[in-house]
Amino acid sequence: MTEGNFVDYVKMHVSSGNGGKGSTHLHREKYIAKGGPDGGDGGRGGHVIIKGNSNLWTLIHLKFKRHIKAGHGEHGSSGRSTGADGEDAIVEVPLGTVIRDTETNDILFEITEDGEEKIVAEGGKGGRGNWHFKSSTNQTPRYAQPGIPQQERNITLELKVLADVGLVGFPNAGKSTLLSVLTAAKPKIADYEFTTLKPNLGIVEYRDFQSFVMADIPGIIEGAAEGKGLGYYFLRHIERNSILLFLIPADAKDIVEQYEILVDELRRYNPEMLDKERFVCISKSDMLDEELKSEISTILDKDLESDYMFISSVAQQGLTELKDKLWKMLND
Repeated sequence: MTEGNFVDYVKMHVSSGNGGKGSTHLHREKYIAKGGPDGGDGGRGGHVIIKGNSNLWTLIHLKFKRHIKAGHGEHGSSGRSTGADGEDAIVEVPLGTVIRDTETNDILFEITEDGEEKIVAEGGKGGRGNWHFKSSTNQTPRYAQPGIPQQERNITLELKVLADVGLVGFPNAGKSTLLSVLTAAKPKIADYEFTTLKPNLGIVEYRDFQSFVMADIPGIIEGAAEGKGLGYYFLRHIERNSILLFLIPADAKDIVEQYEILVDELRRYNPEMLDKERFVCISKSDMLDEELKSEISTILDKDLESDYMFISSVAQQGLTELKDKLWKMLND
């Protein structure tokens, strides 16, 4: 999926339908001059419904749909006929979408299952017809209930990427290159920081036609939890990943320190993210000879609190072993 087609944040105004009003009709037909009240009920106004669709990966189909309106309920009519319900407006979203009230920023609900439906704006109930109000003391009521008005609200849709493995690292650590080698994804790759501005998703093909989803998250910088750099924009995407794959380049000044900074940013953003499984890859390791690898391994064995592996996306080193490791972690 190309970066330009990935839309993960949409604001929209939603309106449900008005309920139809009840009828005040009095029954009249040949030979029956005063047949009494027979006004029917009004129909329910249409709901605005958010529905999960596992075939969607982005909110791009909603990018220019800023106003969603459901149909109004029909009015009641004679013969106690109930008006038709208004047509529901169904908004399909990818799994992992969070719906917020734009005014308060409160989370209304999350969509995590295919086919799951949640009402975000409820249609107004139809008013009752005059036949409901007939009594021994008022046999010809000439009034009925009006329908309940529509609901209107502003909502924000935020997509948190649902992926098996999320790539975490500083800018220019080689995350996009790794994704492009392991999957058919074609992320933008260049030798400068913040080449990736939006998450990229790719499917890693494994043995026996099995696969798992990998997400390239824009690079973290120190202070991201407070909103520096791309801040909250990308950190929310890491929340949904089963495994966090930390990528640290072999030419980093201090590999252990970089890892600890990354972990600290995740902890400050959401401490629950530290409960996820973690694995560290030392990228760009084709620039290391065996002696340097041995020296670095001695330091990492002593100070790094996570399992690690040396890989090189460009030289295709260690990638099969990496896929084996990730598959084992996912299925254990």
